[in-house]
Amino acid sequence: MWGPKGCALMGKDFKHISEMEEIFDKVLQTQSAFEKAIEEYRELQPEIEKLEAYYSSKKWKEDFAADESGEIPADIKRGVLSEDGIYNLLERNREIMGMICGE
Repeated sequence: MWGPKGCALMGKDFKHISEMEEIFDKVLQTQSAFEKAIEEYRELQPEIEKLEAYYSSKKWKEDFAADESGEIPADIKRGVLSEDGIYNLLERNREIMGMICGE
């Protein structure tokens, strides 16, 4: 391998450049994915607000009671009626939005 001015680059090891380039590419890719995920999460907020309104509504209490009494068919997914599940989801949302907004 020859360098500038025709000088041989004997004994030089450039493997570290390839290693650093791999790290560089990985970080760029991850940053891009992270930014996209943040944007998608922000766009979910109106739906999360709708979920929160449902959770604090009379309708949720009625649905919860119907589930407790076995009125809702077993084949209907109903994680939203789990008190801990929905509460934890909403609290986690507040934490995540706090991180995103720097609070």
